[in-house]
Amino acid sequence: MEVQVFGVRKSADTRAALRFFAERRIKVHFVDLHERAASVGELRRFAQKFGITALLDRESRRFGELGLRSAMLSEERWLEKLSLEPLLLHMPLVRNQQQLTIGAAEETWKTWYATAKS
Repeated sequence: MEVQVFGVRKSADTRAALRFFAERRIKVHFVDLHERAASVGELRRFAQKFGITALLDRESRRFGELGLRSAMLSEERWLEKLSLEPLLLHMPLVRNQQQLTIGAAEETWKTWYATAKS
């Protein structure tokens, strides 16, 4: 089993996800969004499954700093904005093959682990 985790090291949920997988000796490919932005295509994969609003962290400080509280953007424009501004994302974004999660989804990760072990 190998997972891909998108996030930033300052995010408590991202650190918790990395710790969860490390404790179970699951190989993790961590993408620090401060160093390398997520592509629009990768973000689109998450948006297609969960919707663009699930990707947005409307409570983040960066969201307020950019004055996006009342922004009405198209889905494509939001994806571009999220690619450029990773702190607007609800983190972590985790991908296990074709399975995806947004945020701390420990129960789902446990299911992935149990399935991989059997």
